[in-house]
Amino acid sequence: MFSASSLFSLQFVHLHSVAKAAYLGRIPPKPPPEVLIPLESQPESQLDPPREGPREPILTLPGALTAYVALIALIHLRVLLPPELENWTIDLFGFIPKRYDSTLLDITFPGGAGAKVWTFVTYSLLHANLSHIGFNVLWLLPFGSALARRFGALRFFVFMAVTAAAGALAHLLTHEHAIAPMIGASASVSGTMAAAIRFAFVKGSFLSFSRGDADEAAKVPALSLARALRDARVLAFLAVWFGVNIIFGIGSIAIGADGASVAWQAHIGGFLAGLMLFSLFDPVPRAASHAADASSPDEANRV
Repeated sequence: MFSASSLFSLQFVHLHSVAKAAYLGRIPPKPPPEVLIPLESQPESQLDPPREGPREPILTLPGALTAYVALIALIHLRVLLPPELENWTIDLFGFIPKRYDSTLLDITFPGGAGAKVWTFVTYSLLHANLSHIGFNVLWLLPFGSALARRFGALRFFVFMAVTAAAGALAHLLTHEHAIAPMIGASASVSGTMAAAIRFAFVKGSFLSFSRGDADEAAKVPALSLARALRDARVLAFLAVWFGVNIIFGIGSIAIGADGASVAWQAHIGGFLAGLMLFSLFDPVPRAASHAADASSPDEANRV
């Protein structure tokens, strides 16, 4: 048996031998226990620096709307042309009701018969000045973005052309003999606003109090036209929109010898076309039972 003093002596000799061996380089010295840190418990910063998530841009626009705005801005460079050439481009691509008036045969416009077709759309790509463009783009940011995400590029561009043509038709019916060219995208902008309110107030959409990301908000099932026209929020929007356009005439501008005027009838034409033709463009299936809020059911019919 070993006594306590013998055991102490053996431990002392052993520790002394280990320290001596470490000093002579035979075996590496062991670090103090308190500095040993298990690999799994090391701080994250010592193992792998945290990865930064993708940075979200402050404002994201769908590609179709970005392309549309870029096209308008590019076309507006026509203002850099000499005045005579700029006026010629307006006469060639602007919408002039007098083109379709056969009572006066002594007035000719550039473009011939072809201009009677393409100007139903091309007028909407021309603008009077930067403030005219800015005002239309301002309204396109919420409503046009949602519609472009919902429709996709092709449907969105066709929709903009159809609502522009509807606005031109409304202007033609109310200004049969006008010689002043009408230009501006306000009829199409009005059409996007009308189409967007078919789903804008639905729970989860971009004007509701409960919504997801931009893509999800644009893909909620829309209200039928009958259901939309019974929704108090939609009716309030319609009342304000029609009131503002009729009273103040905000939107497209007609340019001619009689000065600038507001083609508010074209806005109404584009708006009504967007409201009623929305379902023809909408790729999102209509839900069997759908709510504008959490409790109110929607009709299943599609109008």
